[in-house]
Amino acid sequence: MSTLPQAFITAKGLIYDLLDLSCSDPLLEKESSDYAACTFSLNNHNILFRSAKITPTKTGQFVTLWKRNNQGPIAPFDDADIFDFVVVCAQNKDYFGQFIFPKSILLQKGILTDINREGKRAFRVYPNWDKPTSKQAQKTQDWQLNHFYAFSKTASNEKMLLEIQDLLD
Repeated sequence: MSTLPQAFITAKGLIYDLLDLSCSDPLLEKESSDYAACTFSLNNHNILFRSAKITPTKTGQFVTLWKRNNQGPIAPFDDADIFDFVVVCAQNKDYFGQFIFPKSILLQKGILTDINREGKRAFRVYPNWDKPTSKQAQKTQDWQLNHFYAFSKTASNEKMLLEIQDLLD
């Protein structure tokens, strides 16, 4: 049996179990294991799960989001793929949070492929503790924070947990 990614274990303990969400066993994706890639169902929603990585020279965290197509090369996920949310964990030594992106927002932002454009195989996320300086990164952070849930080690997470529960019910 493969070891579950630490980001998944943390998310399950901090969120899914506390909210008593029905969570299937994750199916690990071997090729993207560096990003804790797995799929599972959460309250009957199909989830693509990733953990973002801190990079040494740029603000934000980097995450891959691709599939291997039938011909062999990798390709972005598309609007026909069966999932409801992409969950991306972001963390550093002091903070932990999750982006819970509905499929529709990733289509709207060009991260998923649709009939009009090819999506992205990777992208950068900007949790609320990061302070990007470029205008493009700030613009990206603005829309991403609408889907971000930061966990506090010192304050109550009740309001945030209720928001997640509403989203996934």
